[in-house]
Amino acid sequence: MDQISNSDKVTTLHTPEEEKLNWRQPPSNLEAEQALLGAILVNNRAFEQISDFVKPEHFINQTHGRIFETIGKQIERGQEANPTTLQFFFENDDGLTDLGGPAYLARLATSAVTIINARDYGQTIHDLFLRRQLIGLGEDTVNEAYEPEIDDAALNQIERTEQRLYDLATAGEYQGGFKDFASVLTIAVQQAEAAYKRDGKLTGVGTGLTDLDSLLGGLHQSDLVILAGRPSMGKTALATNIAFHAAKNIKRENDDFGNESIVDGAVVGFFSLEMSAEQLATRILAEESGVGSDLIRRGKMGNTEFGKLVQASHELQRAPIFIDDTPALTVSALRTRARRLKRQHGLGLIIVDYLQLLSGSNSRQDNRVQEISEITRGLKTLAKDLDVPVLALSQLSRQVEQRDDKRPQLSDLRESGSIEQDADVVMFIFREEYYVARREPREDTPEHQIWQEEMEKVHNIAEVIVGKQRHGPTGRALLHFNGLLTKFGDLARSDYVPEDNFS
Repeated sequence: MDQISNSDKVTTLHTPEEEKLNWRQPPSNLEAEQALLGAILVNNRAFEQISDFVKPEHFINQTHGRIFETIGKQIERGQEANPTTLQFFFENDDGLTDLGGPAYLARLATSAVTIINARDYGQTIHDLFLRRQLIGLGEDTVNEAYEPEIDDAALNQIERTEQRLYDLATAGEYQGGFKDFASVLTIAVQQAEAAYKRDGKLTGVGTGLTDLDSLLGGLHQSDLVILAGRPSMGKTALATNIAFHAAKNIKRENDDFGNESIVDGAVVGFFSLEMSAEQLATRILAEESGVGSDLIRRGKMGNTEFGKLVQASHELQRAPIFIDDTPALTVSALRTRARRLKRQHGLGLIIVDYLQLLSGSNSRQDNRVQEISEITRGLKTLAKDLDVPVLALSQLSRQVEQRDDKRPQLSDLRESGSIEQDADVVMFIFREEYYVARREPREDTPEHQIWQEEMEKVHNIAEVIVGKQRHGPTGRALLHFNGLLTKFGDLARSDYVPEDNFS
């Protein structure tokens, strides 16, 4: 679909308009291809303008593609590429012979007027290539829909097509490359100014927890943030708290041109692979209403509690939180759905609960470590592509339980190599109360009195340990945890000062 054979003979640079055919032909522009090749042959500097986005396969005429490829190889070797130096490589090329032989190269060069339009020619060629690819994608989609495999659901096909469309779109971006420092610096200053104007003075999405925000500066755009912990530590509870705070405090402003932008808070996409959307909603409802989640689930509420519940639900309806509770989601499907959400509603924060429940692109992959590596790379790429923080929850290995000090560390991460490497921030949630409670001795003993005193010291206290932060200090933040409401909050401790340990 992407190429035409040389039987279509490009024998002249400007042929009269052919008789219109009764069928549609793939979009192409042979004159643009000829003009680009001619411009490069006249002045090899023209190659620099288009080499980052024009490839040999983008030419619809196969011989033009081979000429372009050979030109590129010559220039990369530091040699001049002109009709004379290229002639040797095409002496036995049947395609060029059909077009007129080495004389065709000379005609390309002599017909070139200027190199000024070289980039325009390249963009035209590239655009037409993408159109041909789009036609092929559409045909493949239609054929797959007509002849589906028995275990291939229609939704799976839609997700594959969306992924291919996105890949095609990103492949079509030819505005990349180097950015001058002055322009990048301007953006950095603008971000700092926006942070200065915010109430919390944060450069990223606020968590709603003062000590944690002070340590992190919020959750930053394009960062992959890992929140890890053992079961029952409160990973999901902390994630829902952060999600609700970000969505609840969203602020939008219009610029002088009427364009809307979010200046605080965030639209949240929550991928819950472990809990249902209703269970997550119940947790957030308990936090906002002050009614215990257990009471909500069992319906053991009085009129007062139910009134609080109804009032809180009305307020929560305005919070831009979107929950996807599809189980066994692949990282590819997650990317597709996140991009769709950003396109439809905007997106400022992605939460994944939890990382180990995601699947790689190859579900039959035997090596779990490699699969986790693919997943973490995919999440980091997603954070960069969408320019949003991705908060991914992660389980810890059981080796934590074998130590006297059960505070987690980086080596406790399951398949820790890839997770630690790809993450910009790694933090652990730890509640000593959980372990102390399990060591309760027999009542009416001296040991029980000592245990009670120890419980009082750790009651409702949680630690968030920042074990890695690419752009800032490591340390810990102490939080208050209300297990009844599954709610984290600031801990009233005047003597607490975050550690200042830059890694």
